[in-house]
Amino acid sequence: MIDERLKKQIEFIVEIDKLKHIFRQTILMNKSRNENDAEHSWHLAVMAILLSEYAAEKNIDVQRVVKMVLIHDLVEIDAGDTFCYDEKGNEDKACREQKAADRIFNMLPSDQAKEIRDLWDEFEERISPEARFAAALDRLQPLIHNYNTDGHTWTKHNISSDMIIARNQPIEEGAPALWEYAKKMIREYVDKGVIK
Repeated sequence: MIDERLKKQIEFIVEIDKLKHIFRQTILMNKSRNENDAEHSWHLAVMAILLSEYAAEKNIDVQRVVKMVLIHDLVEIDAGDTFCYDEKGNEDKACREQKAADRIFNMLPSDQAKEIRDLWDEFEERISPEARFAAALDRLQPLIHNYNTDGHTWTKHNISSDMIIARNQPIEEGAPALWEYAKKMIREYVDKGVIK
């Protein structure tokens, strides 16, 4: 007989496989297809390890950041991916994601459900240095993709530099040096005439 705790953990592991089927507006850097949420989360986890020296506050808990970026989009299994520049879609995004968090995280044993939910809430509210750094990476990663795909998503949706800057300003809060880098990428694409 399978232990009830292990049963719940395995059911959760099976459930989160669905993240591989949630596709984002961002395309892969080789331009072959759209990126899925699982790939996005993995990319952020590696970025957290490699770029932690640029966090606004020193001595952050990198393992905590990695946990946050790996779980932050699990809610999209139910809520779907909402394009960050979609004003209509963003109107009820928080409500959809809260409902998804309630269902998905509560599949786990109660202690793990609480830990994961607390991490997700911390990330969403950006209430710690780790959450602010994780959120900075979450904004930076699509910028890097756009920079390396000739502004694909920006040009496809006619996104202006003002919109990009407004959306990505929170990078400064979590990683000022990365925000300076991001602004250079944006400026270069404005100068090239790729974005207005």
